[in-house]
Amino acid sequence: MPSSSIFKPFSCRHPWRVRLLALLCLPGLAHAQAADQVIRYYPGGSIYAYRWALLQLALDHVEKLDHRHYELVPLNEKVTQWRAEQLLSSGKVDVVAFAPNAQRERLLQPVRMDILKGIIGYRVFFVRKDDLPIFKGMTPQQFRAGVRLGLNSQWADYPIMKNNGYEVLASIGYESLFEMLAAGRFDAFPRGLNEVGSEMKEQLPRFPGLTLEKTKAIYFPFPVYFWVSKENTPLAKRVLQGLKMAERDGSFKALFLRHHADAIRLLADNGWQTTLIANTELPPGNVKPDTSWWWKRR
Repeated sequence: MPSSSIFKPFSCRHPWRVRLLALLCLPGLAHAQAADQVIRYYPGGSIYAYRWALLQLALDHVEKLDHRHYELVPLNEKVTQWRAEQLLSSGKVDVVAFAPNAQRERLLQPVRMDILKGIIGYRVFFVRKDDLPIFKGMTPQQFRAGVRLGLNSQWADYPIMKNNGYEVLASIGYESLFEMLAAGRFDAFPRGLNEVGSEMKEQLPRFPGLTLEKTKAIYFPFPVYFWVSKENTPLAKRVLQGLKMAERDGSFKALFLRHHADAIRLLADNGWQTTLIANTELPPGNVKPDTSWWWKRR
């Protein structure tokens, strides 16, 4: 390098500089040191990315008030919802994002603001491609009486579907339900409108015989909340305050619309015949979701 260059070689006569540079190059160290509180959350995965982006948005809002920096860290284990509730109660997880039911109301503390605006309660179906003509010709009554659904027995929609007269095959797991559908163990796999976009990209390539059915849908009021332990009221208050701030300044809605643009477009482009059913698992005191952000009902 010419001596006239403005760039100076790094001097080894100052070993503390070498140590400082090495520390700064460690992945994530500066960020980890800056965090005042680590928030461990569940569930992770691409279909839940919006939930945690919203939590980060809420915490970013309250950070301006309490000057605390919050770092979100996922629980990377695959556990059941029941196990996740236990981990939350024991302090090994700080926040979960689930629908309300009577058990959660007793054991956990909800941040009572619906984070999904009911969109997950709009259920569409993965089916086998060969069965598409059968579904298209069905009335909603024939669908309820003649179609066998597959669901995880721990999911909140399992008792809702059963209590509304649908035949449901219970299983444990998530990806195994795609395998079971492909193998003909049941006829249709209900999924939230907000979930099918990522699943068509991530799951259906593994199962070329499956597709999204585009004539039948079910809707039931299905709020989803952040939950913390009964003892962690300070965190619950911060999250609720942050959500309200984000709702007031429009950033909550902007984030929702950005993350769910494909789902909203999918709903607008398809003429799903929608059957409204009751959420038999919704405890008293929970307000039904406002769907106006994504569902323009005629």
